[in-house]
Amino acid sequence: MAELRSFIFIDQLQPQTMCYLGSWVKGALPRANMAAQIIEVAPGLDIEPLTDVALKHANVQAGMLVVERQYGYLEIHGPTEEVRSAAQAVLNALGTNESSASKPQILASRVVASVDHQHAFLINRNKGGSMVLPGESLYVLEVQPASYAILAANEAEKAANIKVVDYRMIGATGRVYLSGKEADVRAAAEVAESVLSGR
Repeated sequence: MAELRSFIFIDQLQPQTMCYLGSWVKGALPRANMAAQIIEVAPGLDIEPLTDVALKHANVQAGMLVVERQYGYLEIHGPTEEVRSAAQAVLNALGTNESSASKPQILASRVVASVDHQHAFLINRNKGGSMVLPGESLYVLEVQPASYAILAANEAEKAANIKVVDYRMIGATGRVYLSGKEADVRAAAEVAESVLSGR
């Protein structure tokens, strides 16, 4: 029986979070303000039959299907009712409910005020989203399970005027990089940590 590591419903994908996701997914591209569901399971291969269930049950599109060393990931998106229906079908197939998913654990969370130009250069070499500029403040977050990174980034973007520099939602841990004015970055950090702690 698969372990449900995360079961994340996003009511509206925010523009930057959506664009970053769209920059690397190999499936259907999401659009801003679409609903999305992210499912992470162990062992990884168990995501394959669950993908079959979700896609046959409702009119949703799959943006991401990843099987890595230990975990499997699925991201589907579309109209809210269809996403909810597909997600419920997955829970039914697993014989479980949403509350059985692992709770997010914040491993690290820091605000770096007024980033040095060399530091900004090093971060931007590996960036996937916007660039952090010298003098901006930077928020970094590390979380387990990894897929909670997209939830933290999306909710932070809703709440504050920040840039989504990067988020990694696959692997042993998830990571989020956000930048902007220090007050905005701190507001985003508070929301990201609050939404994770509230699950």
